[in-house]
Amino acid sequence: MTSTGEEHRAAGYGPWWWARWRSAVLDGSLALVSALECAAEGIPFARDAGVPVAVGVVFGLLAGSVLLIRRRWPIAVVLVAIAITPAQMGFLMGIVGLYTLAACELPRRIIAALAGMSLFGTMIVTFVRVRQDMARGDLTLGDWFVPFAAVTTSLGLTAPPLLLGLYVGARRRLMESLRERADSLERELQLLAERAEERAEWARNEERTRIAREMHDVVAHRVSLMVVHAAALQAVARKDPEKAVKNAALVGDMGRQALTELREMLGVLRSGEERPPVPAPRQASSSGAPGAPAASPVSAVPLAAVGAAAAAAAAASRAAEGEGPSLSELEELVGQSAAAGMVVNLSVEGEARSYAAEVEQTAFRVVQEALTNVHKHAAGAKTHVRLAHRVSEIAMQVENEPPPELASASAAGLPSGGNGLLGMRERVTALGGVFVSGPTDAGGFRVSAVIPAVS
Repeated sequence: MTSTGEEHRAAGYGPWWWARWRSAVLDGSLALVSALECAAEGIPFARDAGVPVAVGVVFGLLAGSVLLIRRRWPIAVVLVAIAITPAQMGFLMGIVGLYTLAACELPRRIIAALAGMSLFGTMIVTFVRVRQDMARGDLTLGDWFVPFAAVTTSLGLTAPPLLLGLYVGARRRLMESLRERADSLERELQLLAERAEERAEWARNEERTRIAREMHDVVAHRVSLMVVHAAALQAVARKDPEKAVKNAALVGDMGRQALTELREMLGVLRSGEERPPVPAPRQASSSGAPGAPAASPVSAVPLAAVGAAAAAAAAASRAAEGEGPSLSELEELVGQSAAAGMVVNLSVEGEARSYAAEVEQTAFRVVQEALTNVHKHAAGAKTHVRLAHRVSEIAMQVENEPPPELASASAAGLPSGGNGLLGMRERVTALGGVFVSGPTDAGGFRVSAVIPAVS
């Protein structure tokens, strides 16, 4: 793992204004060397100025120790170095002060102004000292040497620390920017991982809901008809053997159709799960077998979950490509309910045409579930099924009249989970349609749905 900016800043804490103890020790050592240097240079300064040597030494110690605050107040250090330049003191302090000033995050105009003052101050002092040495005869060079020595000395003491400080400051700011970008990228990756987990969980929940809805639609209708036929078979078994045989045959047909639809749906789900590479990550994360590829903690869970969601999406897409009921089977559906003893009328308005597979499946399932609810809750009630083909939509309505009291009492034996209307609403709204259900004024029940026509 890389060291982020927050970890770098929290690496350690030093005394006072220092971030680390190492920095405090370094500044203390530099201040001590600078104080000793200024104290040694204070001796000739005191002799030239005609003051006691002890005063020059103490002055040099105090002036040199200012280097201790170079990180806190770099401007003060540079100003003190400029101030003691005429006494030919503080060369180390001037160099380190300029370096610290250039490396700090100060406005460039302030750095340029103080660097210029240090440059011209050093140049003037050097010019005067060299000229005095030549006047005393200590130097026998030509007059050209005075400005040359002044310029080169001032540039040598000012330019290198200034340029080095600017470079170190720019590099420090660049590293800080890179650390902040690394922190930002790490937070974004964590956020993406969390969102991927949320999307995968949402996809799993949606797929579970879809499978439960399909199972409910397939099983509830067929089994409800089988229960109705079985009750009729029990009632007429001794009185009318021929009708009993016919009802038994219908029960067998219903059971075979239910098994066929379940087998097709489960086959679609299994074949859809074989496409994406889901099993390998799942085995690596759950079995813990030796040699299994390790996955990172950020990406392992989302990838496996997204793989499962991809399998579910593949199964849903295959189911939507035609492997399901269609409106052409609507008459057979109504006939099965009529064979079970329901008085049901089917009316179709408009010109019949083909629609997208998911539209036809949804329309078929709505009618199927509505008829199943009539078998469960209003057995024996007369039912009207209306289907309307419109220009840009398809509408369907299933309405039953109030059931006879005896038939209603006999329907109490059919269980109900309360998910039929919810499943129909989810199917219709998923396609951008409108679903309405509720009791009628006459005491019956009405289910209406309108689905946009997608050819």
